[in-house]
Amino acid sequence: MHKPPLCIVGLGYVGLPLAFAFARKGYAVHGYDINHERIEELQNGQDRTRELSEEQLKSIQILYSDDPAVITNASIVVIAMPTPVDAENKPDLSMLEHATQTVGQYLHKGAIVVYESTVYPGVTEDLCGPILERASGLRCGVDFTLGYSPERINPGDRTHTVDKIVKVVAGQDKKTTDALVDLYGSIVTAG
Repeated sequence: MHKPPLCIVGLGYVGLPLAFAFARKGYAVHGYDINHERIEELQNGQDRTRELSEEQLKSIQILYSDDPAVITNASIVVIAMPTPVDAENKPDLSMLEHATQTVGQYLHKGAIVVYESTVYPGVTEDLCGPILERASGLRCGVDFTLGYSPERINPGDRTHTVDKIVKVVAGQDKKTTDALVDLYGSIVTAG
């Protein structure tokens, strides 16, 4: 099976374990985060979220960077940004929108952009797709496609890790869906 190069955008409690799972299966993984201190910690084998141990971090190769240009190396870009809710239980999509804008600036033709963030129906295609188009100058569904795989990780749960939970994936078209089924199927044993 061909293993496309990946970039995981956002290296928190969702993105980092996902990057680890792909790297452990032999994928070329770039991990991008805007937080320079976070990148330095990970390069030194430290994870402040405590999702991964120092031994786990040192057992695999992930190219960590706070330079968004690493996104250009990826055929598949996975955006794993938090979407916290405010006092009125409305989701704050600002981090997701900012990450999408950044990805769009470095997106290349033929790429798949996958959203791991928990969002309500319509956000991926109606909000994120147009942001990517404006930032990249490319056409969604023609020059790049969208995918969605909602994060299902319970922070701190050492039993139900990303590779041991059933993963839901969706793609903008059949080709994208099939690519994501293959991609996630290569790391998830639960189906």
